Amino acid sequence: MISIDVQNDFVLDDAPARIPGTLAAVPAMRRVIQSFRDSDLPIIHVIRLYLPDGSNVDLCRRAAVERGARIAIPESDGAELVASLKPNSDTRLNAQLLLSGGAQEIGRNEFVLFKPRWGAFYQTGLENFLQGRGINTLVFLGCNYPNCPRTSIYEASERDFKIMLVTDAISQLYTKGEEEMKNIGVTLYSSEGLDQLVRGSICKE
Repeated sequence: MISIDVQNDFVLDDAPARIPGTLAAVPAMRRVIQSFRDSDLPIIHVIRLYLPDGSNVDLCRRAAVERGARIAIPESDGAELVASLKPNSDTRLNAQLLLSGGAQEIGRNEFVLFKPRWGAFYQTGLENFLQGRGINTLVFLGCNYPNCPRTSIYEASERDFKIMLVTDAISQLYTKGEEEMKNIGVTLYSSEGLDQLVRGSICKE
């Protein structure tokens, strides 16, 4: 399971870069994540970290960060994963490790990776991480469909991963987007349906 950018600065109502609809999707995200935890299946949270000088920021946001906008700044509360999605509320991101390309283990079979741009595979170790564990199927959720999740899904499709998208656990998804996903072979699930699939598959093994 791959969560995308479910960080306080993009989710909370008073956040500087709040994406409408993301906070409302958090309960569905939590249901899916808990299903994976209970089933001891791998969870990867892929996040953004913006250096205060703007040097690693997307061009479209760089000027704002250079002017002082504080969005997903390393070691800030805003950069943290939403608390209700963490395996332990005391866990904090290790920005130095993540920015250097490392994977931070935050729970049993649960990791965090940093991505420098929209796509989760762009200049990251995600592909090697997945291949090294024999993973061929990815379940996506997070924030927000038109940008990072959609880009990440197309990157995953280019690498021949089987892909599922949890429709109520992702913000800003629209009807045409669902059609786009189906057209490239992505299977759509609700969080309830995915929960039943995960728990049912484990019970049959």
